Amino acid sequence: MSYKVKDICNFMEEWAPEKLAADWDNVGLQTGDPVQEVNAVLTCLSVTPEALEEAKDMGANMIVAHHPLIFRPIKTLREDYPHARLCAEILRNRIACFVAHTNLDITEGGVNDILATKLGLTKIKPLFRDDSQRQFKLITFVPKDHVDRLRDALALAGAGVIGDYSHCSFQSEGMGSFQPLEAAKPFSGEKGQLNLEPEIRLEMIVPAATSAKILQALMNHHPYEEPAYDLIALENPNRRIGLGRQGILEEPMSLAVFGKKVRDALCLPHLVYYGQGEKKVRKVALLGGSGGKMVGKLPENTDVYVSGDVGYHDAETAQLRDIACIDAGHWGTEQPVVMEMKERLQEAFPQITVSAFLETAPGIRL
Repeated sequence: MSYKVKDICNFMEEWAPEKLAADWDNVGLQTGDPVQEVNAVLTCLSVTPEALEEAKDMGANMIVAHHPLIFRPIKTLREDYPHARLCAEILRNRIACFVAHTNLDITEGGVNDILATKLGLTKIKPLFRDDSQRQFKLITFVPKDHVDRLRDALALAGAGVIGDYSHCSFQSEGMGSFQPLEAAKPFSGEKGQLNLEPEIRLEMIVPAATSAKILQALMNHHPYEEPAYDLIALENPNRRIGLGRQGILEEPMSLAVFGKKVRDALCLPHLVYYGQGEKKVRKVALLGGSGGKMVGKLPENTDVYVSGDVGYHDAETAQLRDIACIDAGHWGTEQPVVMEMKERLQEAFPQITVSAFLETAPGIRL
């Protein structure tokens, strides 16, 4: 079976929907032809000249990256400009480039969940909840014998998740009526006659970011030719969506010991921590990438904050709030997602060669 660029894009879109990206971000397919066949994929943090050489060496014709190749509009493709030269080289080699950036930061199972898991956190939840991520209530009507099958299909597509519970729904019995017209192909009833059908009213929560996929599942698995449904906008946000993560360690430990744990978990040669080494920490907040500017917004009960790009004044602010900081680097806190992308893509597309471009520092291979 052959796969195309658009198949890889669709898989990544299901994991990290584009609707989750910040409005200033630039994500999705940035170079390439959606219908081009893919024989090998390289995952990386940033599309650097070294990553491009790796892709060429392995014969990859698609790159899946976290950081955008094209972030701001390109005014020229002059090859005496390094970034323009890089983009031109990618185009010459017919390599498609797909980017999942802030949407991969925010989504479940993305950058921050991976980081929280690596650091051994439990009771993980979003650090800064994104209340702009709307939810809907899906209401549909289905014959009793088909309700379990439909509920399972909708849940598999992402409906019915409330906190740590899946397949959440409510159902009640009622009587539906319809009269099939001449062109109809009814599941039950006769054309030209009013039909009364005992039905179950099925209600489930639907995240806005995956509503199209869930509605497609409804159409694919509902027994009726024309299923009736309502999609109602809700005020309550999705509590599982947000930037960063917070959680707790199974046992308290000193800041110095936790700093070593972070260093080892992320395979870093070194990191910087701010605070007294003997300070006991258990409640952890983290934000992969550049999170120094968010120190002032951390919850009051935070013991230690793990992020990258923590500036001098950021650390001062944290110290005034009695919050220790660990600066594990922008690269260090995001690099684990590269292998996660590789593993997920390889599992989903076993006939394609997928490799991860890992670095010990930006632009340097392991």
